[in-house]
Amino acid sequence: MSPRNNIIVSLDFDSASEALELVERLGPLAGSYKVGLQLLTAAGPTVVRKLIVDGKEVFLDLKLHEIPTSVSGAVSAAGALGVSMVTVHASGGSAVLRAAVEAARPYPNLKVLALTVITSLRDEDLTELGLDATVPEQVIRLAKLAAAAGCHGVVASAQEAWLLRSLLPAEMLIVTPGTQLRTDAKNDQARVATPFDAIRWGASHVVIGRSISRSANPSETLAVIQAQVDEAVSS
Repeated sequence: MSPRNNIIVSLDFDSASEALELVERLGPLAGSYKVGLQLLTAAGPTVVRKLIVDGKEVFLDLKLHEIPTSVSGAVSAAGALGVSMVTVHASGGSAVLRAAVEAARPYPNLKVLALTVITSLRDEDLTELGLDATVPEQVIRLAKLAAAAGCHGVVASAQEAWLLRSLLPAEMLIVTPGTQLRTDAKNDQARVATPFDAIRWGASHVVIGRSISRSANPSETLAVIQAQVDEAVSS
């Protein structure tokens, strides 16, 4: 991904028309987009294909958590679509992660990202799930598993990025959802940070959703975010 594509705009919409309207409004200012379960379920791969034809990079956030054979098939399908990133739950285990990496091998532009702990979870949520670990401990455990399996990167909150950057190979991507501007309203994400802090703490990419999609002027908001990212990269 090019340096200017380290901001991934999340297309969390119920229809292709809404998603593509935002893409049109942002024009050349945005080069990378996230398509997740909401839009993929509503519109199928139509938006993904349109973005790729238009020269955009696509982060296909499938959050795959299945047996190795099923994950392998889904990753192959993502590669055939031409996407740049696809996510697999690291909690599926090393066999699942290795299957994903192997399935991506014929597609040199496809990066397999291991999802560690989703950004809505806190320590007490892990206890409820029967895990005797804090969120940072679990993120580190799963990130190390991903690195050993050959994954190209991980997905974690910005609050864990600084821990991971010192532990993972330098070439591994750290993609951080839950990034938003200080002026944004609170939402269901528990572990959040500004784009500036996310990059400064070690993230390679930030995923931005509501800050842009709910803005009265998405282009101006993206410019503010880009300025934060540029400042953090150069600091």
